[in-house]
Order: sequence, then C-alpha cells, then structure tokens
Amino acid sequence: MVPPTYDGPFLLGIDFGTESCRAAIFDLAGHPIAFAATPYVTSHPRPGRAEQSPQDWWEALIASTRRVMTDTGIPAREISGISYDATTMTVVAMDQNGHELRPAIMWMDVRATEQSARAETIDHWARLYNGGGTMPATAEWYPFKAAWLKENEPDIYRQAYRLVDAPEWLTYKLTGEWTLNINSAALRMYYNRDKGGWPVEFYEHIGCGDVFEKIPERILDLGTPVGGLAAGPAQDLGLLPGTPVAQGCPDAWAGQIGLGVVDPGKTAIITGSSHVITGQSATPLHGRGFFGGYTDGVIPGQYTCEGGLVSSGSVLKWFKDHFCRDLTAAAERLGLNPYKILDERAAQIPVGSDGLIINEYFQGNRTPYTDSKARGVMTGLTLGTTPEHFYHAIMESVCYGTAHVLKAFSDAGFTTTEMVACGGATKSRDWMQMHADVTGVPVTLTEVGDAVVLGSCMLAAVGAGHYASIQEAAAHMVRETERIEPRADVHGEYQFYLEKYMETYPRVQDLSHDMVDHLA
Repeated sequence: MVPPTYDGPFLLGIDFGTESCRAAIFDLAGHPIAFAATPYVTSHPRPGRAEQSPQDWWEALIASTRRVMTDTGIPAREISGISYDATTMTVVAMDQNGHELRPAIMWMDVRATEQSARAETIDHWARLYNGGGTMPATAEWYPFKAAWLKENEPDIYRQAYRLVDAPEWLTYKLTGEWTLNINSAALRMYYNRDKGGWPVEFYEHIGCGDVFEKIPERILDLGTPVGGLAAGPAQDLGLLPGTPVAQGCPDAWAGQIGLGVVDPGKTAIITGSSHVITGQSATPLHGRGFFGGYTDGVIPGQYTCEGGLVSSGSVLKWFKDHFCRDLTAAAERLGLNPYKILDERAAQIPVGSDGLIINEYFQGNRTPYTDSKARGVMTGLTLGTTPEHFYHAIMESVCYGTAHVLKAFSDAGFTTTEMVACGGATKSRDWMQMHADVTGVPVTLTEVGDAVVLGSCMLAAVGAGHYASIQEAAAHMVRETERIEPRADVHGEYQFYLEKYMETYPRVQDLSHDMVDHLA
C-alpha cells in the first residue's frame, strides 16, 4: 500500500530508455512512491544499425504501469497527471491508422552517414546548432534518417503518414493526438523559432524536403496539456480515461528538468555509460565545441547548450570487467561493490596519476570534436604504473572531458556556476569530488537520484495544472541534499594535467583516423 506519510494526488511518469520502459509514481512534493521496469531487446540487422519493436515498447509500458499500480495499491482515480520521456531521434514510421510500418530506427543507428555528410555542403543557419557551423552533423539526427528512408525504403516512406520521434509515438498512443515536442524539434530537427521555424532549404538539400507533410503540425512546449488518456490505452494500462496527459520530451532533458536545471547558470551532468552535459542560457549563443544553443528547447525564452562524453562510466566498466576479474568475483561473493573497493585502492594515487593521462574516447568523441573515428589514448606509462594508476587516470579522464565541455560553453559566453549531477557516477563521492576539483565548479546532488523519471512527473504536474511552470514545479519537487565544493589547491594542481589532456588528441587525430580506416 501507499506509505501513510504520502498523500495524493499522484503523478505517473513514463521513461522509455534504450533498454527498458520504467513507470514511476511520485507525489506533488517530488517524493518517489514506486518504480517498475520492463526490458525489451535491440536488434542490429547490420553493422552501424540498431532497431527496436514499438509493439515491444507498448507491451513493456503495460507491464510496468500495471505492476507499479498493483504494487502501490494506489487507485487509478488518484493519478492526476501523466507525462513521459523517451530516447530521441529514435524514428518511427506510422500509417494513417497509427500502425507502425517498420521497426523503429534507434538513436544510436548511424546508417545515414551519407545523408548527414550533405549538411557540410550547404551554408545555412541550421548549421549554427552544430558548433556554430564548425562541427560535422551526426547521422543520428532526424533529417538524415528521413532522407535515408526516402532513398532506401521508398515504399515505407511513401506509406508513412507520420515519421516521428519516439516521444511523439507515445503521445499518439496515449491520447490519439499528433504533436511534436519543442525539445525534439529544436535539439535534433533544426527547428528554430528565432529563425522563423523550419529550415526548409536545409531539408531540401539533405534530400527530404517533403518530410514536413509527415511531421505533426502542433509544436508544443514541454508540459503543455495534450489531452486526456484515451479509452483504449486507459484500459490497457489500468488507468482512468481522460486522465490529463502533458507533453513529454527526450530522456536526457527530462533528467535536466528533474535536476532542477531550469534557469541560466547551472549545468546538468547526467551520468551513466556516457555523460550528457546541458545547461540554460538567457541569450542566444553558438560556438565551437558544443551543440546549441537551442531556441526554447527546454524553457520558453531560454537557450539550451549541450555537450557530452560518449564514454564515461563505460570506460570504468571496461577496466573493471577486463582487468579486475578476480577482485570483482571476490567482491560479488562477499556482497560488496567492486567499484567501491577500487575507489579505496586508488585513493592514494596523486593528482595527475603520476603523469598517466588517458583520453576517454573509446567509442569516439561527441564534443568538442564530434569525431566518430576518435579512439582512446594513453600517455605517460612507466614501469611504476599500477592498476590503481589506470583506474584513477580513467576517473580523471572523465573529469577532464567534462571540464573541456564546460570550457567550450565558457568560450561562447555561458559560464557554469554549479553542476547538478545524477546517475551512476554520483554513487562515488570520490569521483564527484574529483569533478569539482578538476573543473573548479561545485557539484550539487539532489534527493532523487532518478532525475529522468522525476522530470517526467514534473511535466505531468505542470500539465495537470498543479504548477504554473516547470520552474515552479522544480521549486516544489527538487531538493538539494549535498554540495561538494572544489578544493582550490587541488584545482590548481589539476590545471597542468587538464591542459595536457586537451592537447593530446589533436596531436594524434590523424593517426587515430588512419587506424580506424585501416581496420574498417
């Protein structure tokens, strides 16, 4: 049953991640009540391709929602609002009856490399979002996948009444309404209200100028009421028809909202296998080494800046899995966390890891280089280098990469006053302190570690009329629990090593590309 200290009404948040669908219930004060998750599979029909079944998504949503409702005993009438997030640039083709025409093309799918390369051959304001026009476009984004589909699966493209991002698929499934959330539109589809909307000539140059017929016309700000939960979905999910549904968004930016990063100055650090780094600016800005600033992408009248590391926690996991097997096995037998043991062993390694510097580009670089052919680099190995040095240097590399992104923001005029973090890395107090020490910026932790699904519940609260704005919801539903200040002396020590980290990859970039091309 519901804990007696929590009173309704309640909010239902839905999170469609890469691996599972999670449903969560929160109260209006942002207290988590219960979670449930149901996995689904990703298929890889060819190298560089990734697809999922929307039918699997829907079945997972039904299972997760029914389980969380059953486990809590909350009556359906107490759910006062629903919202959601999903992976972005996961493209779904649907016919006029709302049936999917093929498996969804996932965000990580890079089949549209040829189409994305066309973006480099046009001088257009749309390219401002790509490092002020200095960074290459990525094949992950919407117009390139649309052009690929038109050229390679013309029958599917012709039959598609709608070609939408995953959040829009869910909007339709829940309400029967076709909308487009401003976050997907601005961040991955090049829509810019300041420039008049869609970059039509840019899309035509890419090869899909007619795709606007397949994009929903209603572009809604996040948290805007969409409509009531339709009867059929309500029956499937065990909820009441007519329950208010608010416009959702892509998952990382639900996480930004759930961290309370809704005003200029703060920067969200969403950690896991990768780092997503986002923040808000009061003024439009573009610059080398980051994506954005996206007009109205999270909060109307503000501009969202985005950077990130492709590999962060995944590099630590790589080291643990391949070089610490005995330690990991022993820790698991004793019910201990192997990462905590490694943290303790590496605690005595000095700043700079005795000269061992690692670039964490094991799966490429998202920013500041946007280089899919980047690979990890290690310099400074000696006969005195130990496994603890490697572990410590990997932790430092992620902090260096974070500082490099913040520098790109700063160079364009956006200064970070505070980092608000969530995700797996926050379980390591040492690593969070290292983030603060390397960057010189305080790190704040919040009460709810699962910021993504909290963010979706905050949008539900706004859409249901409990709060007038996302900022008001943040004031009531997000609470800071700890602030980790940078240590001035340690920050000073780190600046030499940070400079060497930033100098390393440009010196070996050509070598990295040669090796990748040779192995292709």
